[in-house]
Amino acid sequence: MAARRISSLLSRSLSVSSAFSLSLGKNFNRGKSIHRFSTAAAAVEELITPTVQINYTQLLINGQFVDAASGKTFPTFDPRTGEVIANVAEGDAEDINRAVSAARKAFDEGPWPRMSPYERSRILLRFADLAEKHNDELAALETWNNGKPYEQAAKAELPLFVRLFRYYAGWADKIHGLTVQADGPHHVQILHEPIGVAGQIIPWNFPLMMFAWKVGPALACGNTIVLKTAEQTPLTALFAAKLFHEAGLPPGVLNIVSGYGPTAGAALASHMDVDKTVTPIFADCFHGSTDTGKIVQELALGGKSPFIVCEDADIDQAVELAHFALFFNQGQCCCAGSRTFVHESVYDEFIEKAKARALSRTVGDPFKKGIEQGPQIDPEQFAKVLRYIRSGIESNATLECGGGRIGSKGYFVQPTVFSNVQDDMLIAKDEIFGPVQSILKYKDLDEVIRRANSTRYGLAAGVFTKNINTANTLTRALRVGTVWVNCFDVFDAAIPFGGYKMSGVGREKGIYSLNNYLQVKAVITPLKNPAWL
Repeated sequence: MAARRISSLLSRSLSVSSAFSLSLGKNFNRGKSIHRFSTAAAAVEELITPTVQINYTQLLINGQFVDAASGKTFPTFDPRTGEVIANVAEGDAEDINRAVSAARKAFDEGPWPRMSPYERSRILLRFADLAEKHNDELAALETWNNGKPYEQAAKAELPLFVRLFRYYAGWADKIHGLTVQADGPHHVQILHEPIGVAGQIIPWNFPLMMFAWKVGPALACGNTIVLKTAEQTPLTALFAAKLFHEAGLPPGVLNIVSGYGPTAGAALASHMDVDKTVTPIFADCFHGSTDTGKIVQELALGGKSPFIVCEDADIDQAVELAHFALFFNQGQCCCAGSRTFVHESVYDEFIEKAKARALSRTVGDPFKKGIEQGPQIDPEQFAKVLRYIRSGIESNATLECGGGRIGSKGYFVQPTVFSNVQDDMLIAKDEIFGPVQSILKYKDLDEVIRRANSTRYGLAAGVFTKNINTANTLTRALRVGTVWVNCFDVFDAAIPFGGYKMSGVGREKGIYSLNNYLQVKAVITPLKNPAWL
């Protein structure tokens, strides 16, 4: 039941679009009180002041909230206005050293890896219960710090966040090894052991979700953690870590350091007492030397996912699904369907309806009910999106709608649609990470397969067709880690996520993510006069 609920909240399939619409306010017939967010409206709109209290702005090291060793802080901002929400402790290399020392001691000497898997499971379950209890506070912090719609955070992401921890709590006491038959008189055990101290760096686009993807499996396997938040969005990880300690997590098992990529991120990635560092490419641009021999696993990398609309598609449904695939989370989604391939026989109709849908998209204060799109995360990302829009115009793609900012305050971008996009244009090749839909025309399956695969990325793809043979052909031909057929962005705790090519090594979520946090050890002992082999 939980899986069906999550799918209904995070998908736009033919069967569940109504459920999703009702839960997130993204229905086909939006209420009369919601209007397109015009430039004039943006300038005078009264913003809602969140009621959540910000109580945790220090680093969490060895179970205690502490200031940075340097005493420095840095501001974290409200992307609706660009104003400071709070000042957060600015961790650097010294703080990473302190956090790693605490995590190392907790692993080498503490109770966590020696605790029964069942007891670890109970702590994870208690945390999930606490997160569920504090759903509204966590969602408000996520929206305030990130800009995503509150309804999305509270009704879709937080339930999946809780589900993920319950899922990995269930795995804690089911991780076991193997007994292998050898050719000679030897008894062979294959043990699955925790790796030790895991370094983790999470991105800013889904702070709580990425926290769950990383922390859940690492703790279930018995590891200790040093996690660096994205500097744009440190608040929810600190709140969640406090809840973990309320749930009974021993000191030093989970340590949270907020700070910048070139300082804290680089120090964590290159630290020789960290057994493994795991980070998505959208976490931070940290500059660390590879001379240390550390291996940074790149998981859940970018994007540029093809969304293929076939000639037999129901155009109204295809337009709505393609719109969701691109514009969800302000377009700040690594698997966004940012290359919309439409068959030439339905291309013109699709363009007109895609334009109309973008023009009706509700943009505004993400705390307001019915808002579909909030601001971009920060001024750098805002400027990047606008640069790519200018690039599309200069490359002679047809700007169907949008193309500029909304208002004069905050980082709101008009929902933008380009038609007549060619494969060699930057808007078709590069990861924009914003509300910019590029619509390309194709003639047949062989052509669209070749063009869809002609990218350095391979994270995900969408296929919209009524023909099962067409669906089977495309799902096997597309070189990506996930293919959604007649749906998009269906995320479940048990479904693995990762990509081909430059889109990652390994997988997040599901049973496969446990491999990121386990060592495999073979133990061989001789058998003397065995009764059988």
